[in-house]
Amino acid sequence: MTNTPLTRSEGKDLTRRRLIRAALEILDAEGETRLTTVNVAKAAGIAQSSFYVHFKDKQDLLRALGDEGGERLRRAMREARRQARESPSDTERHRDTFRIPLEAISRHPELLRAMQRARHDPASPLREFALETARVYRDHHAADLAALGYTADNDRDRRRLEMIAEGINAATNALAMGHLEGRYPDIEEAVDVLVALSRGALRLLKSAQTAPDQQA
Repeated sequence: MTNTPLTRSEGKDLTRRRLIRAALEILDAEGETRLTTVNVAKAAGIAQSSFYVHFKDKQDLLRALGDEGGERLRRAMREARRQARESPSDTERHRDTFRIPLEAISRHPELLRAMQRARHDPASPLREFALETARVYRDHHAADLAALGYTADNDRDRRRLEMIAEGINAATNALAMGHLEGRYPDIEEAVDVLVALSRGALRLLKSAQTAPDQQA
């Protein structure tokens, strides 16, 4: 039985994916300073001149990593929501919404670190990805709080919901880094903390909603 030869387009796509995979491996194993066109081409097993068929330069490669990472993130978020809907237990549904993102962002620690730096660097090719990632996580956590019964019907409540979601996002990143560094080896313990934070935040939000208006 013979293998069907790849078309030119399929071969080009395969090489591009090899370059992106090699770049991610270098980021994770050696850090951003080792991410050069020479090292990426060598790790992918192609001639350096072929690198430029797919990417103009290192910055273009970084933008592609951002696009790839963004798509993986969106897939992980969709999977988290799907599994949460299908879980027979309310408690397990809530845990899934934290466990799946934690596992997703733990797969490429150096990309996470590069993304966190990029948020504060207007010149970084990863900045758009970093900002979009933060937005996706914020929307994800806001939707989770809404599913637990928090309704935001006015600007103040929507703003507070976004603030809480932003805080949970920051906690998720911090616990993911702690897990990767070995300080929090059991990811389920990190999930426990995030569930507790979200439930505490939900009680705070609901209490603020039912409190009388201070200006009344």
